[in-house]
Amino acid sequence: MSALEWFAHKPLGGGVFWIQERFYESGNRANIWLVRGSRRDVVIDAGLGLRSLPEYLRAAGLLSAAAPRPLLAVATHVHFDHAGGLRHFQEVAVHSAEARALLRGDNYEEVTWLRDGEVVREPRPGWSARGFRVPPVRPTRLLQEGDVISLGDRQLTVMHMPGHSRGSICLHDKDRKILFSGDVVYDGSMIDWLPYSRVSDYVTSCRRLMELVDKGLVEKVLPGHFNIFGAERLYQLASNYISQAGVCHKVSTCAMRSIASVVLRITNPRRTSE
Repeated sequence: MSALEWFAHKPLGGGVFWIQERFYESGNRANIWLVRGSRRDVVIDAGLGLRSLPEYLRAAGLLSAAAPRPLLAVATHVHFDHAGGLRHFQEVAVHSAEARALLRGDNYEEVTWLRDGEVVREPRPGWSARGFRVPPVRPTRLLQEGDVISLGDRQLTVMHMPGHSRGSICLHDKDRKILFSGDVVYDGSMIDWLPYSRVSDYVTSCRRLMELVDKGLVEKVLPGHFNIFGAERLYQLASNYISQAGVCHKVSTCAMRSIASVVLRITNPRRTSE
């Protein structure tokens, strides 16, 4: 199957495109965002990587052929459904807290968990989910809180928002009041029971999200999964998480994390120890 068949996209206006992997039918299917600038284009998250995303972007005419611009792939975090496709890019940025996991291909921290039934068409003959791993990738840029990724005519500010993972980030387009939220927040249950998830960090991150709304700095959220939503829903999702993050929630989260860790160690037996 060609890259042109594997992906599909939808233009959202203002140089932003919504891209998805058509034949990965799972709640884990990540949203991929292409943001085009006057001097640089940025891909936010890269999917599984079963087909080449840069190849698709070129074939679909989403990158300028006449005046090519540098293309940077930014991972909001290194979980497999967001970071598997980073290997196809020459320039890769990730938060420094997860750079080591990406560099060594640590599929335990990358939470690699893919089933054959989720991929409804083989990306290539003989492909099997059992053999899927996120390959090691050397990031070319390490991100920190407050860093600015310049596209020329637009700027994306890095907001370190741990909780879902230790290196989770949002990218904030302040001028357009757009938040690319990764898995920090999306319109669904927020997951805080994976390896390196932390409830207390998530509460702090949710307070920051509510503050963005209070200050009128976000009008549209482009999340890591599911549908786009607005400021009111963002505030509701963040405040709901905080209100539920009590003792019972922390106990159940700890239990879920233990179960997930056991399963991931079984499915990723070559995990490199810390």
